[in-house]
Amino acid sequence: MRVLVTGGAGFIGSHVVEALRAHGHEPVVYDVRADPAADVRDPYTVRRALTGVDAVCHQAAMVGLGAGFADAAEYVSRNDLGTAVLLTAMADTGVRRLVLAGSMVVYGEGRYTCPRHKVVRPGPRAVADLDAGRFEPTCPQCGADLSPGLIAEDAPVDPRNVYATTKLAQEHLAAAWARATDGSAVSLRYHNVYGPGMPRDTPYAGVASFFRSALARGEAPRVFEDGRQRRDFVHVRDVAAANVAALEAAARKGALATYNTGSGDPHTVGEMAGALAAAYGGPEPVVTGEYRLGDVRHITADSARLRAELGWKAGVGFAEGMREFARAQMRQGVSG
Repeated sequence: MRVLVTGGAGFIGSHVVEALRAHGHEPVVYDVRADPAADVRDPYTVRRALTGVDAVCHQAAMVGLGAGFADAAEYVSRNDLGTAVLLTAMADTGVRRLVLAGSMVVYGEGRYTCPRHKVVRPGPRAVADLDAGRFEPTCPQCGADLSPGLIAEDAPVDPRNVYATTKLAQEHLAAAWARATDGSAVSLRYHNVYGPGMPRDTPYAGVASFFRSALARGEAPRVFEDGRQRRDFVHVRDVAAANVAALEAAARKGALATYNTGSGDPHTVGEMAGALAAAYGGPEPVVTGEYRLGDVRHITADSARLRAELGWKAGVGFAEGMREFARAQMRQGVSG
């Protein structure tokens, strides 16, 4: 299979390219890092790149929280306009298979249960609570403490920052394209991806990158809130393998299929910082109590659907992955 990989020179995209080659496919890299003219928003160059292609693995995106709402227009341009241009070109050229780099950020907060009201959806956390160090969401009906759990693909979506909103819009565009063209579209909702080749020293990367960048500078990782927020840290090679599995699976025409892509082994951000610092050789993390508006408290994946339907499973354990990442090469100041 000849596969166009947008963002194929980036962090996740480069690993997808390697995985495709290892499975006997022919990846075609489309990335402004490799060619300044390869902008996914340029209809002419996108159409030309689709020549002879059997499928598209769309990894190109502006990621992370960035600099707040000031980045809104750039996020929408790169992520949503870029996706619309790509899908239009695919519709025109007859390419009918898409795997999209989705994200768990479309859910907003994760899954919570209240002792009295069962499964509930807490709203955005109040600034006054965050300032006072009250980080845990409470039941929106009775104010009781909540228990976080794994979130499945059928949970309601509730994007809570600009990046999350653009990732959900990408899914809607992909679904519309699939219906209009009888194409096959899959969105892999990545959880917290980490591993070799992550960008360093950029506000557009994930928390693992922030911590690893600090350690490389000889500084202590700064853990926001109280460090007890739960995430699912999934290794980039496992994410690349999920992309290959999605491309090789039987096509489901005319619809978008969504799959959580996580390790299934949740850890707190504080645990991750501690494991990374220990493997690197220090300094130890510092819990700051600071916070970022738009961050959610707990979000962890139920990836059972991906395992059952596509035969994928995570292969890199948390301890092993953090030991490797502590000494892995990073790329300078690059997002995506």
